[in-house]
Amino acid sequence: MQEIDWNKRLIGIKGTRGVGKTTFLLQYAKENFGTDRSCLYINLNNLYFTECTLHEFAEKFYMQGGKTLLVDQVFKYPNWSDELKLCYDKLPNLKIVFTGSSVMRLKEENPVLSGIVDSYNLRGFSFREFLNLMAGTAFPSVKLPDILNHHTSIAKEICRKINPFDYFKEYLHHGFYPFFLEKRNFSENLIKTMNMMLEVDILFLKQIELTYLPKVRKLLYLLALNAPSAPNVSQLSQEICTSRATVVNYIKYLKDARLINMLYPVGDSFPKKPAKVYMHNTNLMYPVSLGNIDEQAVRETFFYNTLHKDNRLNKGGKNVTFTVNETLNFKIERDKVKKRLYPDIFYAIDHLKEGSENQIPLWLFGFLY
Repeated sequence: MQEIDWNKRLIGIKGTRGVGKTTFLLQYAKENFGTDRSCLYINLNNLYFTECTLHEFAEKFYMQGGKTLLVDQVFKYPNWSDELKLCYDKLPNLKIVFTGSSVMRLKEENPVLSGIVDSYNLRGFSFREFLNLMAGTAFPSVKLPDILNHHTSIAKEICRKINPFDYFKEYLHHGFYPFFLEKRNFSENLIKTMNMMLEVDILFLKQIELTYLPKVRKLLYLLALNAPSAPNVSQLSQEICTSRATVVNYIKYLKDARLINMLYPVGDSFPKKPAKVYMHNTNLMYPVSLGNIDEQAVRETFFYNTLHKDNRLNKGGKNVTFTVNETLNFKIERDKVKKRLYPDIFYAIDHLKEGSENQIPLWLFGFLY
């Protein structure tokens, strides 16, 4: 909430299914308006909006003193971008905050809203946010340069108050999606959420026929089983009985839906084949692998996910797992390195509470946001 410029009149909050976009809107309303009726939350899934247009409703609200309209599930509504533009043009004193899928391209694919919408991405919990929630702490986020230069003192200060390893494995298993707090089976809930991402965020928004759902589901399963790995597009196209070009497009859709991440060598990008495919976050790995978890894959997936918010990651060269922002080299390790250390590589180490020199605890990168 602190990152958003609330003076803007049209604000879009994108995010993957299950990260708490609805809760975000309701929390904003509660904290800033309380029982003030000049702010109203609406869900465009409501059947009422099959008859009443968004603009008509906004106009009625505006005429009754409405100032802030919070619009949930905007992508389910036909011609939503045109309706938002109409509201923006015709109701100059009305602020609209709306939520949508991470698959939506608010500026690139919506020239109607380009130049008038401020877009933000709501992510799942970082390890820091999970730790603060579960342990009742209030640790602030840390910038990447500070971690690289001052990680020893930062980790010591954190470890004086709490043991991060009491919470780290829990976070990797179920800490990214806030719905772990609900009294339901987390794995079942996550699988249901993943299927909804496929059915709604990919098929519905990309206008793919429902008959192709089994192909997309199988592709995700095959990628998840082998992640992180270089996808064999020819083999995948045979497995799901579709063309190579379609497989590459489906992989891109899975990335847009925040189900996977694609890793390229420096200088390469889509539509080239990625060097590696990772699951988007570590939570997604467990219900698919059914206990056969590769711990190194979990480490690398955690690192990729937590740095991905504000940095660009590429495939590293020799002895390097990731190159970050084309200048920083990282190697992800299980234990502290006792053999030769390369001075131009940062080592992110899993079984390390406090580091030294260029050996940094892996968990500490979970404090980046």
